[in-house]
Amino acid sequence: MDATALELEQVINEYLLQLNAFPEEEASYKPVPARWSKKEIIGHLIDSAQNNIRRFIAAQYEENPKIVYNQDKWVELNHWQEFSLADLINLWYLLNKQICSILKNTDTEMAGSQVQTEALHSIEWLAMDYIKHLKHHLNQVLNLSPVAYP
Repeated sequence: MDATALELEQVINEYLLQLNAFPEEEASYKPVPARWSKKEIIGHLIDSAQNNIRRFIAAQYEENPKIVYNQDKWVELNHWQEFSLADLINLWYLLNKQICSILKNTDTEMAGSQVQTEALHSIEWLAMDYIKHLKHHLNQVLNLSPVAYP
């Protein structure tokens, strides 16, 4: 899990500078009411971090915990659009630092512990998938080349 934690740490540090330079006005723009703004995409990443923290912890003391969430409802009910971009970025960064800490302290035996999301996955699989998901959305926010994510 150390390698995965290190990769996540590199990703969040690399993207942090770019996020902090991103214009608030562009981040707030909603192309259509039913689509997320870039602030709301960052909010979605915050929601994802919170839910994955719960997965990474619960799987170490519960057998196959079921942890799913409705991403659209989470974005809607958190009202991410109303937050300043700086606050969203800070919260996103700190939650991801916490995930790095959890992963660094997850021993090899526990990395195989299973969590029920839409399917049953190990902590290790979820952590690697989390990084892919993160890169996919960060590239959307920053208008970079798309990163494929299922």
